[in-house]
Amino acid sequence: MKNNYLMNTYNRFPVILDHGKGSMVWDKDGRSFLDFSSGIAVNVLGHSHKKLVSAIESQVRKLVHCSNLYWTEPQVELAKLLIENTFEGKVFFTNSGTEANEAAIKLSRKYGKKKSISKFRILSAVNSFHGRTFGSLTATGQEKYHEYFKPLVAGFDYFEFNSEESLRSKMNDEVCAVILEPIQGESGIVPASDDFLNAARVLCDHYGALLIFDEVQCGMGRTGKLFAYQKYGVKPDILTIAKGLGGGVPIGAVVASNKADVFEPGDHGSTFGGNPLACSAGIAVMREILKDGFLKKVEDKGRYLMKKLEGIKKIFPSLIGDLRGTGLMVGVELKNISSRDFVNNCFDHGLLTVPSGRNTVRLLPPLTVKKVEIDSTLKIIAEVLESFDRAGRNIQ
Repeated sequence: MKNNYLMNTYNRFPVILDHGKGSMVWDKDGRSFLDFSSGIAVNVLGHSHKKLVSAIESQVRKLVHCSNLYWTEPQVELAKLLIENTFEGKVFFTNSGTEANEAAIKLSRKYGKKKSISKFRILSAVNSFHGRTFGSLTATGQEKYHEYFKPLVAGFDYFEFNSEESLRSKMNDEVCAVILEPIQGESGIVPASDDFLNAARVLCDHYGALLIFDEVQCGMGRTGKLFAYQKYGVKPDILTIAKGLGGGVPIGAVVASNKADVFEPGDHGSTFGGNPLACSAGIAVMREILKDGFLKKVEDKGRYLMKKLEGIKKIFPSLIGDLRGTGLMVGVELKNISSRDFVNNCFDHGLLTVPSGRNTVRLLPPLTVKKVEIDSTLKIIAEVLESFDRAGRNIQ
C-alpha cells in the first residue's frame, strides 16, 4: 500500500483498520481480525469498551485540555488511584512511555547530583527497550537502535539481564540509578528472576542509587497483577507506566517514592501530560482493572493460554522453542521459521500478533479476551504451524 504522506518508519501490514469491538477489529472492506496485539499492549479493555467510551465522551463535553498551571479533578483522582495501588510518593504525568522514562532519567540525575557532583551514571540491561527519544534510546541496551544516532547521552552503561554478577561489577558510588524491565517485552518476553530483582534492590540500597522499574509494557494488569513488580515483591523507587494506562488514549506516568521525589517547579514539564481527557480515560481503565476478580481472570486466562500452547508445542517441537511470560503477556519462540513470516501468515488467517527479539512472537490480547477467542487464536496458530511443517516436509 503506497503512501506519499507518512514517513517510512513502520513495516505496515497491507490493511486499513476501521473499527473494533472487544478483541476484534475490522478493516475498511469488512474483513475481521482477532487482535492479539492490542496496539502492542495498549488496548487492555479491548476496543470500544462501554465504560471507557462513556468516560471519554463525558469529559470531551466538559474540558479536553488546560495548562498544568491549573488543577483538574481527573488528574488528581488518577494520581490518587496510582499512589493508593502502588506505593507512597508522587506522580508526574506524560504522554507516552518514552517520555515517562525520560522524566525518570532526569529525576534520577537530580537525585544523584543532590548527593554528589559525580553521582550521575545510569545502568540498564542488555536487550532492554526503554523508548526512542535520546535519553530512553541511550538506556535501551540494543546497539541496533543506536547505530545512526550517535553520539548518545553520556553517563550510561549496560549489564547482562538476570546476572547479579554483571550488575554488581558495574555498580559504584557514581551510579544514581538502575533501570529495568521486570519482564523484557520488545526483546521477546523475558522475565527477570526473583533473585536478580532482589539483588538489584539490595545493590541500589547499598550504593544509594534509585531502582527504576519500566512497566510501560508489562504493567496495567497484563501479568495478572496491576504491576509486575507486585508479583516479585520487590518495590522500586520509581515506576514508569504508559501503554495500557489510557486504554488507547495517549498517557504515561511516573510514580516516584518520597525519596525520589526531588523535582521542583521548572525542573520538568509537559504541555499535554495529565490533561483532563487522558486522565479521565486512565480513571476508567484503572477502575475496571481494580474491580474484584478482574486480575484473577487475567491470571486464569493466561494459564489457560500457556497450557494450550504447551500442547501445541508437543505437536510441533521442531518449530516452537521456549514459551515465556505470565498472565496475558506471552512470548512464543520460533525455530526454523522467521517471526516475520509467522506473523504475516497469522495475518493472512485473520490474527494480529507482534514479532519481537529472539525470533519470538508476542501474544498480547486485551485483558478482557474471552476463552473462546483464545481457542480461535490457538486454532489459527496451529494451522499456521501445520502449513510451515508441511512445507518443510515437502522440501525434504
